[in-house]
Amino acid sequence: MSYSNYYNMVKAIMIEKGMDFEEVHVLPNQESAFLLKSPMGKVPFLETQDGLLSETGVMIDYIDSLKIGPSLYPEDLFAQAKVKELIRHLELYIELPARRLYGDVFFGNPATAELKGQVKLQLEKGFASLQHLAGFDPYLAGKEMSYADFYYRFSVSLATIVCKKALNWNALSEQPNIKALMDLMDERESIQKVQADQARDA
Repeated sequence: MSYSNYYNMVKAIMIEKGMDFEEVHVLPNQESAFLLKSPMGKVPFLETQDGLLSETGVMIDYIDSLKIGPSLYPEDLFAQAKVKELIRHLELYIELPARRLYGDVFFGNPATAELKGQVKLQLEKGFASLQHLAGFDPYLAGKEMSYADFYYRFSVSLATIVCKKALNWNALSEQPNIKALMDLMDERESIQKVQADQARDA
């Protein structure tokens, strides 16, 4: 499902690691056969030789544990925890608030002014706290790229579209460091491959 940010971050990470994998096109649904594979009926899920996994963070940790290609977690345990802290922050305080306006921006379901106001406040707080938490040196967690940067690329990009289209707020330009890291990630061949596949499937 090439327009899903969570699908794309898992895919980009597998490409980055040089892994062999097969993509199967499927849409989220609540059919009983599908729920046996993805209990919430969501995409992505991962079918492995040992069984099925759902939830993006779980899949990425499993992929990391396979030790194929370079790990994108630091070796230091506290530094690893800081990467996971950034990932959780992006999920809870940027991606989830922005998702409340996906219907308005992507699916033609207008949001109320009240909802837009609530989301704007949440995103302002999420972006502000990200500035305190992230290093942007040049990557989120410092000088080395990590899994957090893939979460960032595919969550913040959608959030800034929501800001512009639903809230008339050019967060991509107005928030410090946001565009610089986005541009840096877009130089990765893995990201370019995902973007090309998105354009093909559009």
